[in-house]
Amino acid sequence: MNYNETIEELEKVVDNLIEENRKIPLLVEGEKDATALRKLGVIGVIIRVNTGKTLSDFCDFIASRYHEIIILTDWDRRGGILCARIKKNLEGRVKCNTRYRKTLAKLTTIRTVEGLPSWIKSFKKRFTGKQSF
Repeated sequence: MNYNETIEELEKVVDNLIEENRKIPLLVEGEKDATALRKLGVIGVIIRVNTGKTLSDFCDFIASRYHEIIILTDWDRRGGILCARIKKNLEGRVKCNTRYRKTLAKLTTIRTVEGLPSWIKSFKKRFTGKQSF
């Protein structure tokens, strides 16, 4: 995939995430992740995992309110473990979408949600001379 194709794919992924998030809440690790997604134009419900609740209590809270979620934890080792634990805990109760997490991990050279806006901006500027977000 060349740079222009990567930029087009990233824009498509972000646009689709924004659109899906209008109906399906996003789960992120912390406040900085939520802030980064807002910078990208996400306007739907964003729920932070790190709120002081146990993971079991947090998942019970999610299951009591939602039938589907988008999990967008960081795509580093810790984020992968957290994603797997959330999915396992919600199994049979809530549909968990991890497609965006996997796609962003494949398309970027960073490992965190909070770094997305600046990485996309830098990538676009470097290879197209244009800025966005």
